[in-house]
Amino acid sequence: MSEFNWTEFDASTVDTPSRDPIPAGEYTAIITDSAIRPNKAGTGEFLALTFQIAEGEHECRFVWENLNLVHPNEKAVQIARATLASLCKALGVLTPKDSADLHNKPVLIRVAIQNDKDGTPRNVIKGYKAVAGTPALAAAPAAKSPAPKPASVPPWKK
Repeated sequence: MSEFNWTEFDASTVDTPSRDPIPAGEYTAIITDSAIRPNKAGTGEFLALTFQIAEGEHECRFVWENLNLVHPNEKAVQIARATLASLCKALGVLTPKDSADLHNKPVLIRVAIQNDKDGTPRNVIKGYKAVAGTPALAAAPAAKSPAPKPASVPPWKK
């Protein structure tokens, strides 16, 4: 591995991505990283999830979600478990053995903007849905739609 060469670096030639939150909306994303971490107080653990937007104008941007899976406040644990269940159902992974089982599968995330205590805006995930064509939707019977009528003249011959 080579060393970084400061004499060859010119910041004016490098694109710098925005650090602003992405606009509220629905985005197809994948989980690229996850880890169980201790909370600041040392009284529990949370599941830290990193989502990467997979397509569109904000492709490759990240959104994070922390779920308090072990916490002295039972309500916080219930909310975290319900959120994790919603995510697992949307991904079609009902009995994960590890958080890595959730990685690299497309999921539709509903993103909102919320202000931190200091007033700084940040993205938060407000919900999950299965992406069309993923196993989570395959379990539900699809509504039958009528087959399209064939065109009498193919579009490329008009």
